[in-house]
Amino acid sequence: MINRTELVGRHDVLLDRLVSDSPLSVGNGEFCVTVDVTGLQTFPDSYPVAARYGDAPGTLLGTMSHWGWDSSPGRVPLEPQLHTYDSPHGPARYADLGGSFGADASAGQSREEEWLRNNPHRLDLGRVGLWVGDAPGGELPVQASDLSDVAQRLTLGTGTISSSFRLGGRRFRTRTAVHPDRDALAVSLDGTGEFGLRLAFPAGSEAWGNAADWTRPETHASRLEQTAPGVWLIRRRVYELDYAVEVSAPGALLERVRPHEFVLRAGGARLDVVIEFSASGPRGASLSGDRVFQASARHWGEFWATGGALELVASDDPRALELERRVVLSQYLSALSAGSLPPAETGLMLNSWRGKFHLEMHWWHHGWLPQWGRPELLERSLAWYPTVLGRARETARGQGLPGARWPKQIGPDGIEAPSPIGPFLVWQQPHPIHLAELLYRARPTRETLERWAEVVVATAEFMAAFPAPGTDGLELGPPIIPAQESYEATRAAAKNPTFELAYWAWALEVAAKWLERLGRAAPPRWREVARGMTPLPVLDTGTYAALGTPPHLVRTDHPSMLGALGIVPETPLVDRETMRRTLRDALADWDWPTAWGWDFPMAAMTATRLGEPELAVDALMLDVPKNTYLVNGHNRQDASLPIYLPGNGGLLLATGLMAAGHDGSGSRPGFGPGWHPVWEGITPLP
Repeated sequence: MINRTELVGRHDVLLDRLVSDSPLSVGNGEFCVTVDVTGLQTFPDSYPVAARYGDAPGTLLGTMSHWGWDSSPGRVPLEPQLHTYDSPHGPARYADLGGSFGADASAGQSREEEWLRNNPHRLDLGRVGLWVGDAPGGELPVQASDLSDVAQRLTLGTGTISSSFRLGGRRFRTRTAVHPDRDALAVSLDGTGEFGLRLAFPAGSEAWGNAADWTRPETHASRLEQTAPGVWLIRRRVYELDYAVEVSAPGALLERVRPHEFVLRAGGARLDVVIEFSASGPRGASLSGDRVFQASARHWGEFWATGGALELVASDDPRALELERRVVLSQYLSALSAGSLPPAETGLMLNSWRGKFHLEMHWWHHGWLPQWGRPELLERSLAWYPTVLGRARETARGQGLPGARWPKQIGPDGIEAPSPIGPFLVWQQPHPIHLAELLYRARPTRETLERWAEVVVATAEFMAAFPAPGTDGLELGPPIIPAQESYEATRAAAKNPTFELAYWAWALEVAAKWLERLGRAAPPRWREVARGMTPLPVLDTGTYAALGTPPHLVRTDHPSMLGALGIVPETPLVDRETMRRTLRDALADWDWPTAWGWDFPMAAMTATRLGEPELAVDALMLDVPKNTYLVNGHNRQDASLPIYLPGNGGLLLATGLMAAGHDGSGSRPGFGPGWHPVWEGITPLP
């Protein structure tokens, strides 16, 4: 039996200095606050996020929620921006994008296209930093260069950040936590002299990765009122979003110093404050700091005591402790954004793609949750799909097909962002079926079947109609782009991506079984399509191509063909020995620095399903930049994408598969010689 307290505690994050790429976060799945070494958001410029697509740079520090979305004026409908492509089913409308765009800049888009790409955008709800005054009551400048004697700890077992530091020779101590059920931040701050907190509120930003615009104070409003002794309410309006910020700080004084900036002055040597954010106004009785810290400790104590656990420290392999660290921290970081929406690729820590989420990443983000005994956390985000089912049906109808077609990049309203890539991806389409099946395996009840049946059926209806007859069977596309997005230029003629063919066949079989479990007959077409897909494309080298049309295989970006037996369980379409050659070829000769964080777990899953445990570990631990896991546990990709939660979720999917296996694999696939994994609460994958 695993001593979970020891397992989790040995991976608490400890910092003795400002580490610019590794701030720490506290949150509850719906709301998240990311702080610097002060336990607050005092030095945002010291935690930079590089610009992307020519937009403004940002910061790693933020206060984010699943409900806090903003849209700029001038709303634009999507339908007039759609472009018509030829398809095997006749003219089909796609949200293509004009002009050109790349990592550094974009050009040639219409104003309407730009608005749709930029809106809605997730808002940084507010910044909470340290304020330091001098004896006469004035303000002292605080600079990161004045920091010394830093000691900071993220205690995973309680979800609390404790910080101690000197600033300009004055000693401060903070404790920071978020309530598990209310979007409330508690801060306990000890200091000397005059001190307190600075609260500042920005406008929304259309920048790719910057959720705050501090240059347009005239575009938003902050209204302050005192509602009780030691309790204030700041009412915020940012274009379409209204929200409230309640500040509870007995004995303190809150005053406005600028239109959207406030200072909370401590009334003595200690300041205890709770700052609660809400889209619906105050939640009733104000929380005390003690209640927040106690609730956080109970919540995270229960989190770590339940669900799955994996201990690797007893292994002989020198990589074992580092892999164990990544596993523990990935659970914490993924849970921080496991709320009512699929997360952005950066979760609730900062914006990427303006905070919009990518549905092809949802399986990587949250597929591990039922596998690791946490199905209730996946149910939160999967429950969003029925709310936008009507829009997904409209997309399918616009392409002449029944059912629901799920897009790639969207906000909570389900409106697709125009792109020359996203609308042509299809590997997100089977995900709702896959995720629902994982929930059923965790909770095999009629209630589970009935709850997700509408989404499963609508998804399968589109999947059964989308393939078209070809020379050797049913084909996917054109137009289409595989998960390996390197084939954008060929989208109008591309066909038959390897991974998607296998995923299509497997998911339609699952959908048919879903209806039969409910006592309903599955449409015969579903299994006809599943069993009639065209063979997977094979290169002259005896390895799988990524795509059935030229250029067939480009050795950069995602090695997506590995997903056909890795993400996807075994199907008649995949020949194991061909896939084994494909895996070995990719590990030996892929441009791995161009891969992304989930590619390494995908390769590990393929190796595991092929019975190659040593290759699985080697794939997980490849020493390349985008497989870096920072001191705070985040999977860094580059300076503009410094955290990447699909990598963390993928790591958990892979290590869970390596521990508990899959149907028919036996009880312990293993990690290879020298490894002695101990695991509990992890269930096999399909």
